[in-house]
Amino acid sequence: MTMGDYLVKALAYDGQVRAYAARTTETVAEAQRRHQTWPTASAALGRALTAGVMMGAMLKGEETLTIKIDGGGPIGVILVDSNAKGEVRGYVTNPHVHFELNEHGKLDVARAVGKNGMLTVVKDLGLRDFFTGQVPLISGELGDDFTYYFASSEQIPSSVGVGVLVNPDHTIRAAGGFIIQLMPGTEESTIIRIEERLKQIPPVSRMIESGLGPEQMLEQLLGDGGVRVLETMPVSFVCRCSRERIADALISLGPEEIEDIIEKEGQAEASCHFCNETYHFDKAELEQLKQLAKKE
Repeated sequence: MTMGDYLVKALAYDGQVRAYAARTTETVAEAQRRHQTWPTASAALGRALTAGVMMGAMLKGEETLTIKIDGGGPIGVILVDSNAKGEVRGYVTNPHVHFELNEHGKLDVARAVGKNGMLTVVKDLGLRDFFTGQVPLISGELGDDFTYYFASSEQIPSSVGVGVLVNPDHTIRAAGGFIIQLMPGTEESTIIRIEERLKQIPPVSRMIESGLGPEQMLEQLLGDGGVRVLETMPVSFVCRCSRERIADALISLGPEEIEDIIEKEGQAEASCHFCNETYHFDKAELEQLKQLAKKE
């Protein structure tokens, strides 16, 4: 029995290096099932979900963040929401995108995402305190784009690796990632050692596929740096939508609008973008909501 998805936060090189690593195979599989993404779209969404859940782990308490990737490519916008508890959700505008493998024999994520656009990160730090960082996409492969985001928007030299392997039947075989960040004053020798290791390691998705957990991935990356795991947390695809929330949204339309839906449609259906869950309201339920809307 393998453990489910989880991430670890760690330090290495006597606190000079902060590291995050995650296995997200089941989380990405859940997103693939809900949105019926085709392989290239699955890889793009899976990489973004993986980066998102690790970035969420950098937050505290009730803080949340939203990542929007809009590269002008055929999959349209990728939107990912995550929090400090290992929960993440996300979707792509056009899930049915797939291409031939690129010249490296990999899923052509850059072609699906596009490079003509922006990566935006909005952190909701509570009390109406928002941090927004935005950078142009530099590769569309996403790992490099998140690396660039940290360097330019948060001024933290980082290396981000994210990967997804897709089975021939479109299910997810392996997914995961890492973020390594250099703290101020990191010694040059440490930086050189890490750069050398990054050149030698196999792709993230292959490490996950071969059975390595997040801790072992960090050992591969920072093995001689004395990796110290600070925290381990489960990771999962969780959506905050609910029937109540959709009902509230309908009530907010007002009684006239609800009456209009009753007359024209006789029922209402609403779907959540993030998880593709569909909520159905019949005529009697709409009448109830209309009464509630009148009291608002």
